[in-house]
Amino acid sequence: MSTDRRLRVLRAIVEDHVRTSEPVGSRALLERHGLGVSAATVRNDMAQLEAEGLIQAPHTSAGRVPTDAGYRRFVDSIDEVRSLRPAERRAIKDFLADPTDLDDVVERTVRLLAMLTRQVAVVQYPSLTRSVLQHVELVPMGERLMIVLITDTGRVEQRLVDLPEGTDAEDIRGLRDLVNGAASGRTFTEVHTALEALRADRPGEHLLGVVCTVVESTLTEEREERVALAGTSSLVRHTTDFGPALEEVVQALEEHVVLLRLLQHTQPGEGLLLEPSVAVTIGTENDHSGLTTASVVSTTYGADGVGALGVLGPTRMDYPGTMGAVRAVASYLSEVLDNR
Repeated sequence: MSTDRRLRVLRAIVEDHVRTSEPVGSRALLERHGLGVSAATVRNDMAQLEAEGLIQAPHTSAGRVPTDAGYRRFVDSIDEVRSLRPAERRAIKDFLADPTDLDDVVERTVRLLAMLTRQVAVVQYPSLTRSVLQHVELVPMGERLMIVLITDTGRVEQRLVDLPEGTDAEDIRGLRDLVNGAASGRTFTEVHTALEALRADRPGEHLLGVVCTVVESTLTEEREERVALAGTSSLVRHTTDFGPALEEVVQALEEHVVLLRLLQHTQPGEGLLLEPSVAVTIGTENDHSGLTTASVVSTTYGADGVGALGVLGPTRMDYPGTMGAVRAVASYLSEVLDNR
């Protein structure tokens, strides 16, 4: 029973500190929360929580604040994240309705997430390596041929190759149908096998070989994934929380590699919470020395986790509310991509 009670005391300290940004004392806990115990019991529980490294005194006052370990215990004890209000859900749906293209979808999503959470929002573009090839279009452009690859998430890649003399529109249409018949609707790994078989069946067709090679190399080449960022101005509201580390936080946000690494915690097996794709990393858990005063709440979106999104803020964060907002936005983004 005392363990359960101490957890209630810890939750109360976290909630009060997040709301007020001030150290929390035993008197305030008794006044604001129905703990049903004496002041002496609360003080004893706080002493035990401090001995366990879950709270600490920031200075010589009677109040205590959560440590990273305290926030972790709090987050791990969350049974249900806070649901968005119906008005908020309608706003999300309206905000993401009828996008013009993939860039528009991502830009709307990252701005929406920043507004809902009042934190820095990050959205990873759908990853090519986890996508399905939807269509290959071949567009003649004088002496050159544009090869256009369209994925199931709406991502588009374009490449130009030289067009052999004497190639007419019917030849190009036939080639397009051949390539799509072999590759469309397949994962990128499957595309490679399918196009290898197609080339083997038609070894003398030079342009077919060129197109297949370009498609394969485009889908397998190493490239930095793209991310979109919004809400960096919110950091100004948290200068006290971040302290001297604020400059390091800003520098980290300027590096896309760092942002992608932060979102990797949403992948299976990385300390997931509640649903298979919701994750929280707190303070020193972040894989970057400049983010020891920050927390990241992230999740995947789309079929098979084709991309990830999340928010970054101080460790003094409304975790249930932030987790609910991140999960809801990811759900709506998945619907938008499914309907494209």
